Amino acid sequence: MTGLSLFLARGAVTSPFKRAGRPGAALPADREVIPPGRIAPGPLAAYSRVCGFAESGPLPLTYPHVMGFPAAMRLMTARGFPLPVLGLVHTWIEITAHRALHPTDELELTVYADGLTPHRRGTEVTMVTEARLSGVLVWESRSGYLSRHATGTTTPTSAPPASPPELPAAAEWRLPADLGRRYGAASGDRNPIHLHPVTARLFGFPRHIAHGMWTVARCLAEAGTGPGRIRSVRADFKAPVPLPSTVTYAAEGAAFQVRGGSRVHLTGSLTREG
Repeated sequence: MTGLSLFLARGAVTSPFKRAGRPGAALPADREVIPPGRIAPGPLAAYSRVCGFAESGPLPLTYPHVMGFPAAMRLMTARGFPLPVLGLVHTWIEITAHRALHPTDELELTVYADGLTPHRRGTEVTMVTEARLSGVLVWESRSGYLSRHATGTTTPTSAPPASPPELPAAAEWRLPADLGRRYGAASGDRNPIHLHPVTARLFGFPRHIAHGMWTVARCLAEAGTGPGRIRSVRADFKAPVPLPSTVTYAAEGAAFQVRGGSRVHLTGSLTREG
């Protein structure tokens, strides 16, 4: 057992001993640092293919997050981390690239937890990943992960989100049943909820679902055909994307979304250089 599978197993062991929403819970100050090293071309090519990026050219905007995710899992499955990793829901992500990155760049990655926030459905933790070249910050991401639990109050700490306006359809994607297994093989994220209906049902999902980070990456690959380098993106995960399924990618200006029928799965916005 290696990589993320090991951390998922460790999370299965440690999660029952953690209670989300415990008063006075604090985040450890630990930071995970991955020293500079060459980006393996094989996994990068497989990732680019499954997400729809070109296999040559700049590094996909989302790829440093994938590179840093094992370090994030090490932190979130450690004994001192206050939230159980099993059942954590990825709720949003923000990514900013301060310059174009390339597959030949040897990035130093730093990953740490940055704050617990009350949420109307539980407690949310923010995880940060930073990439540096020769000590200079060149890329960063912030992600929210929600641990769902009773809040003990009838007053929501954050208002339910309003329904987003429907954007014009730009493309239709047919997502195969094995998408989660293909993305898992390329990214290393083999969370059982993405792999097979049987393993997904063990965690309360009627069907297995697409990775949220695949959905964001696929949107950026689609938007990448537009003018100018994409410098930053903010995406909010609204509802799981079941597999297999057919979804619509919609976009207007800087805004984009993924819909399945009338259900919105993801909303986002991006900025470009220039």
